[in-house]
Amino acid sequence: MKKQRRSGLDFEIDRLTNSIENTLTGEVFDTEISRLTDKEIRQIKRTDWLFNWHKELRDQAKEVYKLTTVNNPTIIQGLVSIEDKQDHVFMHLIESSKFNKGKNKVYFGVPGNLVAYACKVSVDKGYEGFVAFDAKSALIKHYQESLLATHFRGLRMFIDTSAALRLIAHYFKS
Repeated sequence: MKKQRRSGLDFEIDRLTNSIENTLTGEVFDTEISRLTDKEIRQIKRTDWLFNWHKELRDQAKEVYKLTTVNNPTIIQGLVSIEDKQDHVFMHLIESSKFNKGKNKVYFGVPGNLVAYACKVSVDKGYEGFVAFDAKSALIKHYQESLLATHFRGLRMFIDTSAALRLIAHYFKS
């Protein structure tokens, strides 16, 4: 049985893409992000995911969103759990589906897409794109470079307005 990590987010931004991109063909697929429903949680088998998404969905303070492709909305590419902190969005968990992890992943761009969505939610709520999260210590430098995130203290990082708008522009053209 896999243990849930609690000491910070452990995701790697593989590359910033316009959507998600097939790793073999380079074909780009349009995506949609929508709220995960109680009915859809049955699709989330605990053996296929590192984190306990059932628990995240039950937590009333959090919202869980799924990333799918427009052409295949039943296949979940990744998930993100966020919380409205009244002046910023806090990203609790983010995870690519098991087929989008490691060197044999099917698509590039899943984590970046989900982080950009958290930034968009922050903008839509009037928080100027501010998103905070706790990182794994080994990935702090990576997030500074790939997301232009700022290291605050300890494991806490944040994405400010300019970095958020950059991410949003990559993934949300309209």
